[in-house]
Amino acid sequence: MRRARKVIVIGLDGFAPDIVEPMLQRGELPHLERLRRMGGYARLATTTPAQTPVAWSTFATGVNPGGHGIFDFLRRDPATYLPDLSLSRYEQERAWLPPRAVNLRRGTPLWEDLADAGIPATVLRCPATYPPDRLAGRLLSGMGVPDIRGGLGTATILSEDPAARARESEVLVRLERAGERLHGHLVGPRHPRTRVDVTAPLTLTVDRGAGIATVETHGEPARLSVRLGEWSDWLQLTFRAGRLARVRATMRFLLVRTEPHVELYASPANFDPRAPLYPISHPAHYAAELARALGRPYYTTGMVEDHAGLSNGRFSEEAYLAQCEEVMRERETMMQFELARLRDGFFFVLFDTPDRVQHMFWRFREPGHPANGEDRARVRELAHVIEEHYRRCDRAVGMAMAAMDDETLFLVLSDHGFASFQRGLNLNNWLHEQGLLVLRGGAAPRASTPDFLREVDWGRTRAYALGLGSIYLNVAGRERDGIVPVTEAPALGGRIAAALSGLHDSARGAVAVLGGRTRAELYRGTYADESPDVVVDFNAGYRVSWATALGGFGDATFEDNTRKWGGDHIVSPALVPGVFFSNHRFDPADLAMIDMAPSILDTLGAAPRPVHEGRARFAHHCSRAAER
Repeated sequence: MRRARKVIVIGLDGFAPDIVEPMLQRGELPHLERLRRMGGYARLATTTPAQTPVAWSTFATGVNPGGHGIFDFLRRDPATYLPDLSLSRYEQERAWLPPRAVNLRRGTPLWEDLADAGIPATVLRCPATYPPDRLAGRLLSGMGVPDIRGGLGTATILSEDPAARARESEVLVRLERAGERLHGHLVGPRHPRTRVDVTAPLTLTVDRGAGIATVETHGEPARLSVRLGEWSDWLQLTFRAGRLARVRATMRFLLVRTEPHVELYASPANFDPRAPLYPISHPAHYAAELARALGRPYYTTGMVEDHAGLSNGRFSEEAYLAQCEEVMRERETMMQFELARLRDGFFFVLFDTPDRVQHMFWRFREPGHPANGEDRARVRELAHVIEEHYRRCDRAVGMAMAAMDDETLFLVLSDHGFASFQRGLNLNNWLHEQGLLVLRGGAAPRASTPDFLREVDWGRTRAYALGLGSIYLNVAGRERDGIVPVTEAPALGGRIAAALSGLHDSARGAVAVLGGRTRAELYRGTYADESPDVVVDFNAGYRVSWATALGGFGDATFEDNTRKWGGDHIVSPALVPGVFFSNHRFDPADLAMIDMAPSILDTLGAAPRPVHEGRARFAHHCSRAAER
């Protein structure tokens, strides 16, 4: 029986109970408090690991990661030991045919089940939806959409400083001066055949006194003004990779400095929503429809906020927050456009920005964080940015609640919470200490040891780490040079997990790792054998090191995290539950992300699938008068 005419779900990525609950008590989140009074509030158990694409894939499919195949942001190729993005890939069947994008999230999302039941759905920016799923309605892809270079986001730095160097996730372009004009180019996609960067010319004229630069290109507009320390309007530009191949992109600029050398930041090049290189929406024209509704282009990459630019010191925290506010307004406009025409069925929108704000500003909550340096006044100034953003998100929820009526189930939830990230564990160093990983020539690991496990002696290595807390065994017949017999792998995984339990950081006098868990303990389903062999459950304050993610090493087993990315959630999932608000009463016992798909399907009168591992949480008819 259909229990509601509409289900509206607002996702607030990374909203943390430890912040939400005190703010509710202080009356600082009035719209979420209203929802709590109408129906209820509970902490929401996340997935293992507590990562955005993993958790939202479980939200969509109602199965554990073994049933949908997303276990980490990164996956490894056992034939090469190299890392790759886990959400999508490109396949090219013939050299003369263009590649096609493939979504690596498997399982069946709830909106496909709704389509089979004849129930419409609108889905805005759910992770792991690129390329887009089919549904009876509309979908705009979220995390997983690359920039036009195929990565998560590569910025271009245009500088006339001869000492300038590219930093992480950047391409550096030298500006050449000719009188009052500076000449350079913008970096676009790689040529599909030669793999050489395709570029587009750019000319820059700078008024140092006014702090304004004029960018001239062959794009639209042909002349674009950029103010010092401020984001420009959108540039729409076509990169030409031959007579027939054209890639349309959009980007924004920020003038970093005019003295002593001019430096211009060009954001990662997004797919132009009017004509994306690959489909980013269903139906294909829906992305352009949203651009018309907004009256401008919008961010289409899966990782929207330019956190690498802030980490690299290319712009200030204020400029980053200005971009975050623009992203919030953009998403709100999309939400209001769709809610205004929602008559029945399912609506979902994800606000990713709270996650990005917390990653970059968590350190200011902790004066002693290694990333803060000596500027204590700056720490005090920015100490409450996260709470202010939570209030901003509460206002967005209030906008959406205007579409709620007495036949609406209205939910607000997050995929995980948040924790500090002060210390990193070099997992490959630890495996070396345990005698499980050996470098060529018996070398000791150092920070200078090349990434991508390039110096590993595979003939003597039994385990290796890659990704955000994943350990793989070098299994014979599975890995290219595997030596661990298949029959011995489960026991070896168990011994590694046990050895990790209670791992102590002597420099801090603290437990860094609460434990490790094996594949057999965590995952079941069709794709469980693609998972890591061991997943590490970190304590709050700790995370896998930056080097480990790409198969690298450090100078020591533990190291301080001095990057501006000072908060994270890839710790033991029990430490970072999400939040759940509803305008209708629900069963809160052991409420988990895996319950969402069957609950929503049941509420809208569509049968949950036998594979769904959670259960419907709204047992009573949802039609009721809204709060008086």
